[in-house]
Amino acid sequence: MPLNSPLPVRRGVNATRLHLPETGPWPTVHHYLLERFGHIDPAGITARFHAGEVVDSAGAPLSISTPLGATEFIWYYRNLPDETPLPVTEEILFEDEHLVAADKPHFLPTTPAGRYVQESLLVRLRNRLDAPDLTPIHRLDRGTAGVVLFAKNPATRGQYQLLFERRQVAKSYEAVSAFSGDPQRTAARFPVTVRNRITKTKGVLTSQLLPYPVQDSGRNPQQSPLRGRARRGNSPGANASSRIELLQLGQNRAGRPVVHLQLTPHTGKTHQLRIHLAMLGLGIMHDRFYPQLLDDAPDDFDAPLQLLARTISFTDPISGSARRFSSTRRLVEAPVSTVPEV
Repeated sequence: MPLNSPLPVRRGVNATRLHLPETGPWPTVHHYLLERFGHIDPAGITARFHAGEVVDSAGAPLSISTPLGATEFIWYYRNLPDETPLPVTEEILFEDEHLVAADKPHFLPTTPAGRYVQESLLVRLRNRLDAPDLTPIHRLDRGTAGVVLFAKNPATRGQYQLLFERRQVAKSYEAVSAFSGDPQRTAARFPVTVRNRITKTKGVLTSQLLPYPVQDSGRNPQQSPLRGRARRGNSPGANASSRIELLQLGQNRAGRPVVHLQLTPHTGKTHQLRIHLAMLGLGIMHDRFYPQLLDDAPDDFDAPLQLLARTISFTDPISGSARRFSSTRRLVEAPVSTVPEV
């Protein structure tokens, strides 16, 4: 069972929890933290103890003389770096006592990560709505825009999370890719379903494709042997599947031929849609990961990743009502005119 923080959310950010060793060469918790994190800010660590800002699971402050082993977990507030505000704005599509649906812009992370803390959708919404218990039910990549759902009430949060675990949520995306060649031949490729096996290694930016035996190629990705339950353990064959349909062929704002596509993921592997379009030779415009990982570079706010989470729909587990939330955003590279006939 997850441990509840004894410290409240502050400035939209949860207190950090740290698991301590029971024994070791450190006589006190303070000594342990100085050895582990002292290279960052030793004076700041000591100042936290003196200010009573390092607490145990009951919320009791620890002193610099608290012996190691006196508590298994501690909580404290991180020092938040100064952040340059991102020039993008989220929109709230829906809010009630249980649920918030937000329309996330490109470049804004869903949750705090790395140098983005206050400049994350979660922290912005917590501060904006004065809702410290707000929790994301799912996530979008920082580069992807569109609909994200948040649970507002801890007592009912699990019922919405189960919808995603049981795949009772329908999602649709849109993407824009550049293409060359005959528009008619390009159009004739769709609709198409792309299936493969994807794995993601922690610490590696991109996901990787894994081969599997031909005899397993007909297996339904992640097929559940019991209705309402996700399949457990490793399944043979593909574990990622997406249906891709043509919305429009045309020219973008720069006069380049582009294809506007609707994407329906049947599974939810990391970077799945980006990989599937790259496999078709239609890498999403301004994608710095696929088909080739590019060097890190400053954000170009005029060239966002052309991927949008357009809709999310499901039956609300609380009210029983049909819910459907749609992004109001437009992909800037979407066709503005028809491609000339070839």
